[in-house]
Amino acid sequence: MYAPRHHLTWGRTDGSFARQLRRSATAFRHTDWVLTAAALALTVLGGALIYSARGAGTAAAGGTDAGAYLLRQMLSAGVGIVLMAGLALYGLNRIAPLAPVLYGVGVLLVALVLTPLGNTANGAQRWLDLGGVVLQPTEFLKVAVVLCVAMVLTENRTLDEPVPPTARRVLAALGLVAVPGLLILLTPDLGQTLGMGVIVLAMLFAAGADRRWFAGLSALVVVACVAVWQLDLLDGYQMDRFVAFLDPGRDPSGVGYNTEQARIAIGSGGLTGYGLLNGPQNAGHFVPEQHTDFVFSVAGEEWGFLGAGAVIGLIGVVLWRTLRIARRSSDAFGTVVAVGVCAWLAFQAFQNIGMNLGIMPVTGLPLTFVSYGGSSMIAGWAAIGLLQAVHRRTCAPVSSATEHL
Repeated sequence: MYAPRHHLTWGRTDGSFARQLRRSATAFRHTDWVLTAAALALTVLGGALIYSARGAGTAAAGGTDAGAYLLRQMLSAGVGIVLMAGLALYGLNRIAPLAPVLYGVGVLLVALVLTPLGNTANGAQRWLDLGGVVLQPTEFLKVAVVLCVAMVLTENRTLDEPVPPTARRVLAALGLVAVPGLLILLTPDLGQTLGMGVIVLAMLFAAGADRRWFAGLSALVVVACVAVWQLDLLDGYQMDRFVAFLDPGRDPSGVGYNTEQARIAIGSGGLTGYGLLNGPQNAGHFVPEQHTDFVFSVAGEEWGFLGAGAVIGLIGVVLWRTLRIARRSSDAFGTVVAVGVCAWLAFQAFQNIGMNLGIMPVTGLPLTFVSYGGSSMIAGWAAIGLLQAVHRRTCAPVSSATEHL
């Protein structure tokens, strides 16, 4: 009589069903739920701000597509959350070997942005049109860069033997960032290029690179900045943004308009704000790109100091949990990956909020989980997935059976 090969009963513990139950229980237990909850809260608040930014002042805008924007943002969040769960369950050991492939694909996509396939907006060609699906490859490339740089800097190293990376490994890590960095600079996207630099510097520090590297790189950055300025290598709109940053009152109705209006919106919110959909600056569409680059100004105007502070507080929770995962990691690779992700999220948050407040130049970097943009949202959740993978390996070491389920 035929008997099924995979006969499962509740009384057995060695079958595939019981194995799946153990795997699910292990994943649930070894998840940093505080980190996930903070990122999810930012996503929800960002959705509300995007809806308000696109829906306020309907009469002045001649209609509203707020619902469509919100739906696309939440669909992107859903894809990102599924990707986050997949990366966490797949495990850091299995993700790492895929990093070179992801890096190569990412660099290729960034290069394609410079071809006729690239989309241009606001003077920059940063997006790739793939048959109706518009992507910003730079966001996804950061995931691969973090993994590849960590692999190069920590190969054959353990936390018990914190040997500084050799000069060859440091140069290899810098090369991994320099190639896409130059391509991104050509798009041009100075903000993302600076972000890549911050990521690799933080990872070098976490890997214990010699201090002389930091002195040399700092000198190189200064020389490069002077050369770019003197040789007039920046596009006109980029020069205007720096001029507006250095002298905000010089042309408030011209190059300084965006920052001036964002600061007015944030300042007028007071302690509790005007309420969602009720901000005068937002409703009047005085702040350009208020659902993307300047979404924080909507939080400041409509939710006031308390609401904007809540957004910053949630970002702080994400960064705190990220550093906690880095500190508790069971190996050097996990530590350097977590520090790279922390530098990525921290720099973008500081730059975006800073340009809304007028203390940083306008560069177009999104506020991760909050600003509108599918690429940024999915890449942000992928970063959380990497952190969960590091956390899971720390809680369930490779030597345990759960890591191989």
